[in-house]
Amino acid sequence: MTADSLLPALAAAARRAAHPAAAVPGPRGACSRGACLCGAEDALLADRDDGTVVRHGAVVAKAHAPDTDPAALTRRLSVAAALPGVLLPPLNPAPAELLGRRVTLWPYGVPVDPDAPDAAPWEEAATLLARLHRQPVPDGLPPMRGPAKAARALARLRAAGPHPAAAPVLRAWAALPAWARDEAPMPHATTLCHGDLHLGQLLRHPAPDGPWLLIDVDDLGAGDPTWDLARPAAWYACGLLPPDTWLRFLAAYRAAGGPAVPVTGDPWPALDVAARALTVQTAALAVAKSAAARRPLDEVQQAVVDACDRMSPAPPELTRGFAT
Repeated sequence: MTADSLLPALAAAARRAAHPAAAVPGPRGACSRGACLCGAEDALLADRDDGTVVRHGAVVAKAHAPDTDPAALTRRLSVAAALPGVLLPPLNPAPAELLGRRVTLWPYGVPVDPDAPDAAPWEEAATLLARLHRQPVPDGLPPMRGPAKAARALARLRAAGPHPAAAPVLRAWAALPAWARDEAPMPHATTLCHGDLHLGQLLRHPAPDGPWLLIDVDDLGAGDPTWDLARPAAWYACGLLPPDTWLRFLAAYRAAGGPAVPVTGDPWPALDVAARALTVQTAALAVAKSAAARRPLDEVQQAVVDACDRMSPAPPELTRGFAT
């Protein structure tokens, strides 16, 4: 199957879901004389190896990665449906099959504006995480897939071929505990976790002014909640997130009863391993992309590689900045 065949089929699925009463046979779904009845245009929101996302009007259709486990995805969808104030509820209770891919349908929401960093909903993200982490883990829910994504990032780095920045990333990866490399079960895996928290995983629903909700359940599962705080913690440690923003995020998480860190005191002993793992994952993807495009690292990418270079084989002190 190629993207050329997937995209029109996925768009048609979104149109049918947006206009179920008006749906008619044919590749364009609910259309009349080649134009959709509502006047909305199909919009490609994302097209990556791990998912292709198309919007039509109030409906978003997502084709998940080809290796997605349908039973695990169905279980994750059930969690999203049961937590409507925390996770965006899906429109379909189980994934459909389309051209060999698992497809889910979602209501459209307004994402975080990347051009307005000062308005980023850091406190809201922290509060949603805390609320998620305080929920009981449903029976039969798969493990959180954060370490598996980190391992895939390192595999992608190795497959990209030689690069001058690869060595410190590989050294930092080797220094992580086995569970953070997805080579052993995750300890303390008793919390309901998102698995891939970043600002792209939030949107407002109903659009445009509804409350912020978490999206993307592909990595949702039982795990260690520190992984969900690890990306902003890593950005702070690398100097990419201002200290006041990090402190606001951390304070909001604590105020909402989040269990990943102590209520008071230094959070870094709890967060250090996961933050290192997310730093290595980010650096691995940066180097792999640099190698594929045959271009140098940009300033942000170099910052995470430099952070890997500062990591010692075994952290002597758990301090801000991954200092040795």
